[in-house]
Amino acid sequence: MRGYQFRRQRPVLNYIADFMCMNLMLIIEVDGISHWHEETVIKDEAREKVLTEAGFRVIRFDDDEVLKDMENVIREIEMVIGEIEARK
Repeated sequence: MRGYQFRRQRPVLNYIADFMCMNLMLIIEVDGISHWHEETVIKDEAREKVLTEAGFRVIRFDDDEVLKDMENVIREIEMVIGEIEARK
């Protein structure tokens, strides 16, 4: 996307990122229904905090968004990439 390479299911710190671009320090997570449970939400928040403190930007999408509105998902990812590029 926009010339950047995203790797799927990549280890980062003590976690596995759904998609990661190391050049951008960008992690994209696609969450299914299991992420709606309170216990999982708490774990996801803690994980995101650790990753953010390590310098990563984390964006999340619901798997339903990816399946039904990929155009908007792509638009949002491209917007985030633009924001990251503007800060370099």
